[in-house]
Amino acid sequence: MTWLLWLGVAMVVLVVLALGLRAVGAVRWVELVRTHTSQLESGRVDAPGRLPSPARFDTHELEGLPAPVQRYFRAVLTDGQPIIATATINMTGSMNLSATVEQWKPFTSLQRVVTRRPGFLWDARVAMFPGVPACVVDSYIAGHGRLIAKVFGLLKVADLQGEGEIARGEFMRYFAESPWYPTALLPSQGVRWEAVDDNSASAIIVDGRINLGLLFRFNDAGLITSVHAESRGASVGKDGVMVMLPWDCGLSDYQPQDGMLIPMAGEAAWVRPEGRKVYFVGHVKKLRYEFLP
Repeated sequence: MTWLLWLGVAMVVLVVLALGLRAVGAVRWVELVRTHTSQLESGRVDAPGRLPSPARFDTHELEGLPAPVQRYFRAVLTDGQPIIATATINMTGSMNLSATVEQWKPFTSLQRVVTRRPGFLWDARVAMFPGVPACVVDSYIAGHGRLIAKVFGLLKVADLQGEGEIARGEFMRYFAESPWYPTALLPSQGVRWEAVDDNSASAIIVDGRINLGLLFRFNDAGLITSVHAESRGASVGKDGVMVMLPWDCGLSDYQPQDGMLIPMAGEAAWVRPEGRKVYFVGHVKKLRYEFLP
């Protein structure tokens, strides 16, 4: 029975160690998120050279926009809709952690978005294994992009950051997710629209040195169904080598929210030579907005 006793002791030690790691990691992760949130909130000022934003949507600013873009704004906004200053998004879903095989893991997340200056902070918990969470932060703050992942909030598995391609990719995420805060897509908020065809249009936005153009596709009801980028940096392999791939986001399940129509489901995919491969599926559980006064 001696070996059973020692096995029991070893299991207790492992459980205590895991609980200790989780407790310490949780404290450190909360501090990291608090620091990033402070940086995000401190950046809530108008970008240099931008005109002051109107407090409410005026349908007159739709004049001259491509037809599908006009239909979209008329479908999701009403005249006088307050302009969104911040959005807080609670989400659940799953992520495929492998580029080659199906390795889906569930997640929960809390995302904070500010629209002037554009930025976001996505704080997620991914269940790697039962009782083993990975804490993930994805962010775009004042022109700086960052992706951090730590098991238990302590053991680093990823830390990509900078103002080059990583910042461009994170700003691209902010822009593609704008249907969750749709007033950010208005011309008065710095977005320039260009016609493509009856069901799509290109949108261009600038923040600092980053100039982005994405293709927005619309359905017959005027709602955005997908957002496409011809090139976004994807980190592949154990060494995190960056390769450029087409990137595609799908949006669906539009529901009324604070006087607007908002998609409550979304997915993200890389478009590889062998086809479109979805790696993220999310469902919005709660949305809270702050509006310009």
